[in-house]
Amino acid sequence: MCMTTPPPNSFIQRLIGAAALDAAIYEEVEADPKAGIQAAAVVVLSSLAAGIGARGFSQNSVPNIALISILALMGWACWALLTYEIGSRVLPEPQTSVDIGQLMRTIGFAATPGFLRVFGFIPGVAVPAFALATVWMLVAMVVGVRQALDYTSTGRAVAVCVLGWVLALAFVVVLGLIFGPTVS
Repeated sequence: MCMTTPPPNSFIQRLIGAAALDAAIYEEVEADPKAGIQAAAVVVLSSLAAGIGARGFSQNSVPNIALISILALMGWACWALLTYEIGSRVLPEPQTSVDIGQLMRTIGFAATPGFLRVFGFIPGVAVPAFALATVWMLVAMVVGVRQALDYTSTGRAVAVCVLGWVLALAFVVVLGLIFGPTVS
């Protein structure tokens, strides 16, 4: 009997699966080195959505939208790096075996719910859009981390993601205070 491997899912199917928290999609992108470009695109688009959606918090100018997009991108990168360090070095399980590319691909796709932040520009929608996207991204990140780090415990993945998120959030807040617009 000849077994054939099904073709990989399309980019759109991967986005939908990642947003739906489908562990099989996270396993697929972890194993597919070619998915790195797709994962990077997800992170960039999610960061742009944050910049555009942040317009709903105030009358942001184009430079402020760019700054917020860059801060969102830097925040994601910081979160990803911290997650890698915490998950692979501080809290690994015995079977944990991961390289940075595998983790970046899975948590890149975990940024898919961040696309919702673009709706923040609609009056009255900014806070709910950002809150929903943040929680959904955190949950997606837990699924991605659990798969990429081969954890048997979801609790360990939650601990890694929350700790990394808190540290990354502190980093972004400090950057925002230093480089952000002044509030009068």
